[in-house]
Amino acid sequence: MVALSMMLAIGAQARIHRDHKAIAEFKREHPCPSTGQTRGACPGWIVDHHQALCVGGADTAANMRWQTVEAAKAKDRWECRPGWEAKLQALERATP
Repeated sequence: MVALSMMLAIGAQARIHRDHKAIAEFKREHPCPSTGQTRGACPGWIVDHHQALCVGGADTAANMRWQTVEAAKAKDRWECRPGWEAKLQALERATP
């Protein structure tokens, strides 16, 4: 029971802990692919951490990239689960 509650807390923390200043910095340096804007919403895209927070990735602009909403939903199904590193490497090889 304790282990499950710890896992849930860690998972929740990984989702909650986002540095909004780092996201703003990322957007200034990398305008939205769909609108070209450096602020506000970016329809069809999200800011993704290259190395996930749940495995120690930094919450910095240097560790962020644009990802389509569709790709993000697919990645969320396997990210940080056993074998996720191999899936991430395969995704990166397939992405131009």
